[in-house]
Amino acid sequence: MAFTAQDVKALREMTGVGMMDCKKALQATDGDIDKAVDWLREKGLAAAQKKAGRIAAEGVAYADVFGGVGVVVEVNAETDFVAKNDKFLDFVKGVAAVVASEKPADLEALMAAPYGDGKSVVEMQQEMVLVIGENINVRRFKFYDTGVNVPYIHAGGKIGVIVNMELEGIEADAVVELGKDIAMQIAAMRPSFLDKSEVDSSTLDKEREILTAQAKQDPKNANKPDNIIEKMVMGRIGKYYEENCLLQQAFVKENKVSVEKHVAEVAKQLGGKIVVKSFTRFEKGEGIEKKQDNFAEEVASMVK
Repeated sequence: MAFTAQDVKALREMTGVGMMDCKKALQATDGDIDKAVDWLREKGLAAAQKKAGRIAAEGVAYADVFGGVGVVVEVNAETDFVAKNDKFLDFVKGVAAVVASEKPADLEALMAAPYGDGKSVVEMQQEMVLVIGENINVRRFKFYDTGVNVPYIHAGGKIGVIVNMELEGIEADAVVELGKDIAMQIAAMRPSFLDKSEVDSSTLDKEREILTAQAKQDPKNANKPDNIIEKMVMGRIGKYYEENCLLQQAFVKENKVSVEKHVAEVAKQLGGKIVVKSFTRFEKGEGIEKKQDNFAEEVASMVK
């Protein structure tokens, strides 16, 4: 697989590694960016990356609660200017309300659902394209219709988060602040999993392989036997949990305790039980590669 200068630049942005090393990594992995990240990590040149993809598309990630149903949606537009348009934002909120009321099984069902004024969601989307003059696309959604749901929107719609909790002996109003704190943690720290028990074996095997390669290439470990290397790797797996699992992360507002311990302490103070059941974090444009226009070429083509 061939690679371009843009691929080298993208890899550098993902890892913080120098351009020449990024080029070597892409050469060694036949242009595969994900494998190149792993290659750089094995060489000890890059830290672990949450490879959500290059964020480029505009739009809004929106989260809210409608009659107890927690909803997070992402709707894309072509420009940041349109993403701030009141009509566009009203459409996004309308789509979220439809998700809450209709509880669609998938995106196809959502687009066919009634939006209002005799139109379906897809018909309303088409109307918005005509009114605003840009391509608009309802991309994804998630809803929680049980438990207590707390929404959070970061940076005017760059990130939308829903935290879903189960309470015992505690009123919902008493955990709103806790829910907001956890949602902010999710927005900032980007956990991949709720709890370490959810990390699948294939992810752990890959992480173990990378960490073992790192340890063996460290000159300080040159004479250490495999069983010692293995113990070192297991210790680093613990660090992986702390970085990637929400409940094991250090609580951002008090980093001396984990999120799990903070939740337990709040539950104790309130005299009941709190279980963080799930969460969803959407970042606008996540994983969508935006066309990179060459301004000079565009101008040249216009004057031909």
